Amino acid sequence: MIELLILFELSKKVLTMYGVSKEIRNTFSVLTTPSYGTIKPALTRLETSGFVKTQKTMSKGGRPSVYYSITPSGIDELKRLLTAPPGENPIQFLTSARIKLACADVLDNIQQLALFSQLKKKAESILIDTKNLVSSKDLSYFPSMVFDNLICEYRNFISLLEGFEHAGRS
Repeated sequence: MIELLILFELSKKVLTMYGVSKEIRNTFSVLTTPSYGTIKPALTRLETSGFVKTQKTMSKGGRPSVYYSITPSGIDELKRLLTAPPGENPIQFLTSARIKLACADVLDNIQQLALFSQLKKKAESILIDTKNLVSSKDLSYFPSMVFDNLICEYRNFISLLEGFEHAGRS
C-alpha cells in the first residue's frame, strides 16, 4: 500500500522524501501514517523498478536535495495497484479500500467502475460472512455489539460504493 500512496502523491507533483511523507500525512493521516523508515525503502524500490526517477540538486543552504517524480510506467503501476484485487485479510480491507477510493480520480471512468464493482463484491462477501457468523453463534453482549456494528459499517461502505457507481454511470 505504501507504493500506491507514494505514486499517488508523486502523480500530483515532484517532491522530496520529506514532501512525500508530509503529503501522505496531510491526505491520509486518518487511514495510515507511514514512517520515513517505510517510505525510504519504498522509494528505492520504486526507483529501481523505473516507476520513479530522482533529480539531485543543492538547496539554498548548500545541502543536497533529492526530488522524486513519477515516470510514465509509474503512472501505469499506480493504476495497476489501484485496480489490483483486494487482499484476503478482512481487517485490512476497509482501510485499503478507502485509500484506493481516495486515489480513484487517477483512473478513467471504466477503471473506476471496475474498482467500485470489485470492492463492492469483496465487501458483500465479508458482510455475508459476518451475518452468517452472528446467526450461527450464541454470542454474548460485547461480541454481538461488535459484529452488529461491523454489519452496519459494511452496509454503509456498500452504499458508498453504489453511490460512486451511480455517479460514474451518469
